[in-house]
Amino acid sequence: MELIKKNIHMNKLKCKSSMQLTLDDDFNVPDVKPDIDRIVKEQGDITLNDVKAMNGKLMIKGELNFNLLYVSSDDERPVHNIVGKIPFEEYVNMDEACDDSNIVVKWEIEDLTTSLINSRKISVRSIVSFKFMAEDIFDAETAVGIEGDQECQYLNEKMDITEIVVNTKDTYRIKDEVMIPSGKPNIFEVLYYDMDLRNVDTRILDNKISIKGEISIFVLYSSESEEQPIQFIETDLPFSGVIDCNGCNESMIADIDVLPISRTLEAKDDTDGEERVLDLEMVLELDVKAYEENQVDILKDVYSTAKSIIPVYEEASYENLVLKNNSKSRVVDHIEVDASVPRILQICNASGNIRIDETQIVYNGIQVEGVIDIQMLYITDDDKKPLGSIKGSVPFSLVVEVKNVDENCIYSIRPNIEQLSVMMLDSSDIEVKAGINLDTIVFNRIKQDIIKDLRIEPLDTEKLQTMPSMIGYIVQAGDTLWDIAKQFYTTVDSIKELNELPDSNIQQGDKLLLLKKVDAIL
Repeated sequence: MELIKKNIHMNKLKCKSSMQLTLDDDFNVPDVKPDIDRIVKEQGDITLNDVKAMNGKLMIKGELNFNLLYVSSDDERPVHNIVGKIPFEEYVNMDEACDDSNIVVKWEIEDLTTSLINSRKISVRSIVSFKFMAEDIFDAETAVGIEGDQECQYLNEKMDITEIVVNTKDTYRIKDEVMIPSGKPNIFEVLYYDMDLRNVDTRILDNKISIKGEISIFVLYSSESEEQPIQFIETDLPFSGVIDCNGCNESMIADIDVLPISRTLEAKDDTDGEERVLDLEMVLELDVKAYEENQVDILKDVYSTAKSIIPVYEEASYENLVLKNNSKSRVVDHIEVDASVPRILQICNASGNIRIDETQIVYNGIQVEGVIDIQMLYITDDDKKPLGSIKGSVPFSLVVEVKNVDENCIYSIRPNIEQLSVMMLDSSDIEVKAGINLDTIVFNRIKQDIIKDLRIEPLDTEKLQTMPSMIGYIVQAGDTLWDIAKQFYTTVDSIKELNELPDSNIQQGDKLLLLKKVDAIL
C-alpha cells in the first residue's frame, strides 16, 4: 500500500534584507563651463554594475549618476549643466542559503541634494534605500490517493490552490529617434531630459509576452540661435513588442513588474548634417511570474476494514489567488508657490514619483496612503536667469477593493503614474492633476494538515468481537457517512446499498442499518 502524491509548484521567499546608503562627494565645475550663479534642478539615477551573493554576504557595485542644471552669469548662454557619478561598493549580510540564488534588487533615491561650496565647486549628497530578496520555486508534495490495497477506504477533499508555473526575468530594449519640430532651432547641447514610462500594458500569450506603452519624453537644450538660446520639446513615444517566455499560455494569470534600468538620449545629425535628431534608448527589465489556478483532491482521511491504518499528518502552507487587478484613481490638489522663487512665466515640465507610505487591511479592501513627489521646471520672466524649479508633494489615499481580505492574506502593490499635468491658476497657486494606478495582487495563505505517511497496525480483535455484526444507528448532529462507516468498521458504499440511499446526504435523526465488514477475518 502506497500513497499517491502530487507535486504542487509553490513560490517561497528564501531570504531578504535591506539597507540605506548615504553617498556624498564634491565636484569641481569643468574648465569649459562658466561659474555657477544659481542651482536650478538636479536629477539622479542608480546604475547597478554587479550583484553577487557569497559566504552569507551580498556585494553590490554600482554608481549614482547625476545631472545638475544651473544658471550662470553668461549673457549669451546662461543655462548649463554638470554631469557626474559617485561610485559605490557595499556588502550586506544575507542568509547563506541565498548564495546560489538570483537576487532581486530594488532601489529608491529618497533624497538628492546639491549645494554650492563656491562658484566653481558643488557638493552632491544622496540617500538611497535598497531592498534585496531571493525567491525560490519548490515542490510541495501532497497525498491525493492510495494504491495497492483493495480494502482501504480513503476520503478526498477538494482544495483551490494557485501554482506558480513561470518565474523568470528578461529585458526589452526600446530604440527610437525623435525629430526636432521644424519651428525649433538646431541643437547646440542637450542640457536635461526626462524619459518616463506611461500606460504600460503586458499580456501573456502562448510562450510569449506582449508589451506596449508610451515613453513620455521631455528634452531641454541650448540652441544655436542667439535669439532663442533655451528650447524644450515634449512628446509621447508609443512602443510595442513581443518577448519569448517558454511555458506560459494565455489562460495563466500574469504578475509582471516592468522597471526601466537604463535611459540614454543624445543628439545627432540629420541627413543634412544638422543636429536635429534625438537618438534614445531605454532598457526595461521584466520580472515575470505566471500562475495557474487549480483544484486538487487532497487525501483527507484513510482507514481499512482489514487492518488499522493511522494517518500521520503534517501542516503544509499553500497560496490561493484572491485578486489580481489594477486600481486606478485620479488625484487633484494644489501646490503653493513660495514668493521668494523667481516669477513663473511658463511651466516647461512636471515629473513625479509615487511613494506608498502605509498600507492597512480594512473591511473588504486595502487602505493605501502615500504621496506623489513632484518637480516642476519653468521659464522665468528674467532673461538673465531664465530657468527655475519648484518641488512639492501631493498626498493621496484610496482603498483597493478586495472582498473577504483579512490579516492572513499576503499582497503586493506596485504604484505608477499614468498621467500628470500641472496648471498655473495664479502667481502663487499651481493645480496638479495626476492619474495613478496600483497594480495589486493578493493571495490567501492556506494552512492544511496533509497526510505525510501511514502507520499500519493489526486490528483490535477483542474490540471487534464485542461489536455486533449488525447495528441500528440514529444519525447524530454533525455526523457524516464517512465518520459512521469508519467508526463501525464498514464502508460508505455498504451503508448506501443496505439502506438504499441515493447519495451521501444524511440528516440528524435518520435511522441507518450498519453491517460490520470484518466478520470474515475474525
